Amino acid sequence: MATRPVMEIDNGFFSTRDEAMQDIIETGYWPTTYVSERMDALPVHWHDHNSMGYVIEGSTYLLDEVGERVTLEAGDRLRVPAGALHAEGEVTERITYIVALEKPENFFDAFRMLDPVAWPSPEPLDHSPGN
Repeated sequence: MATRPVMEIDNGFFSTRDEAMQDIIETGYWPTTYVSERMDALPVHWHDHNSMGYVIEGSTYLLDEVGERVTLEAGDRLRVPAGALHAEGEVTERITYIVALEKPENFFDAFRMLDPVAWPSPEPLDHSPGN
């Protein structure tokens, strides 16, 4: 049975947007910007690709693979390998990320939430109200 990968957070990894962009250049990943506005916590899920996130402004928390809250603040880098369980917690203030994907993909296709029970099969997570 395959071992599920885990998300990693590097607190205080960068100080400026230019430093984050330099790291992205060194990884060879493809960057885009994502702004997360106020929202409820997302359900725990996974994605079928490797990604990295750089918190440019704001703060929030993520849930890791065991459901523990992990704080994210400006300057933190997160590495989310394919299959890693995670969830963005409740967002109470605007957060700006630079998100980097290993290969160029449509953002919404790349970040569709996949069902943790179905892993490693990429079944979409049904997170409609009442589920």
